[in-house]
Parts: sequence; structure tokens; C-alpha cells
Amino acid sequence: MKKNSCGGQSNSKPDRKAIEKKRRNDMKNLCSKLASLIPHHNFKPSKEIASQQDQLDLAAAYIKHLRERIEKLKRLKEEAMRSMEASSSMMERTASVGLTSPVLELRDLGSSIELVLITGLNKNFMLYEVIGIFEQEGAEVVSASFSTVGGKIFHTLHAQAKLSRVGVETTRVCQRLQELIKSY
Repeated sequence: MKKNSCGGQSNSKPDRKAIEKKRRNDMKNLCSKLASLIPHHNFKPSKEIASQQDQLDLAAAYIKHLRERIEKLKRLKEEAMRSMEASSSMMERTASVGLTSPVLELRDLGSSIELVLITGLNKNFMLYEVIGIFEQEGAEVVSASFSTVGGKIFHTLHAQAKLSRVGVETTRVCQRLQELIKSY
């Protein structure tokens, strides 16, 4: 080691204070960059700038929130995919059968119900009767649609319980709808 005139070490080797100061500045810059990535609506309303510890806590909470949201969206996607697979398999079954009688599929979606009814063009089907059954059982039809594909008519109805705390007995609705279909 070379000694300088004051008896200290050479200027070529950085001193510990400068290294520590650079490390602290780097950490401060990284914390600021991290805080800038968090949406402003996730910050607590305060006029003073949050400490680095607060910024790190907010970032950790935001990351946790994002992970939970990702998991929720994955579950919703899986449910939607299963629903689509069930619908496509039902359509395949009806296509292979030739649709001699109407096909009914009722899905309980918690606070709402989805009905898919497939009939032939030659069936004189009264949709208002189906809506009447829903209403008599305590559900309100919020949307209804149909489409014609080949020799089939696909009816889709979405209903919600009029009183959410009471709900709708889907087994009873399904039973009454099957009785209605058998009468045609």
C-alpha cells in the first residue's frame, strides 16, 4: 500500500463513507422509482411525503392486491371456459341427436340464473310462458335473446332473484320448465 503525505491510504481506493453514501443514494432512488410505479389512488391521502418504509409497505400491499386480483381473474376465466365448454358440448349433442325434442340447460350462477333452450324450427314455442315461470318463482328476466342456426333456435335468458336474500329455487324452476317443454 502506498501512503500519501498525510499518512493516509492512496486516493485510488474509495473510502467507506463514499461507498456507503453511494449505496444509500442508490437505495433512495430505487425506492422512489418503486413508489412511482404504484398508482396514486393507492396512496393514503396525506400532505406530507411518505417515508421510505411507508413507500415500501404500500408497494408490498399493492403487490399483494395485484396477486389476489390475478388469482380471482384466473378463477373467473376458468369458470367461463368451463361454461363455454359445457355450452359447446350441449350444442354438439343437439346437433348429433337431430333435435327431436327441445334441450334445456339451466345454470345457477349464484345471484342469477342462465337458461339455454334449444328447440327446432317446427316447434311452436311460446317464450312468454318461460318468462312467466321465472317470474312466478321469484326471478326477474333481465335479458333474453335467440338466434337461429341451421334448423335450431337457441334461446338464452338471464334472470336475477327479485329478492336477493330469498333467492330462487332453481330446481323448482327447472322442473316447471321441463313440464312446459313436455307439453309441446
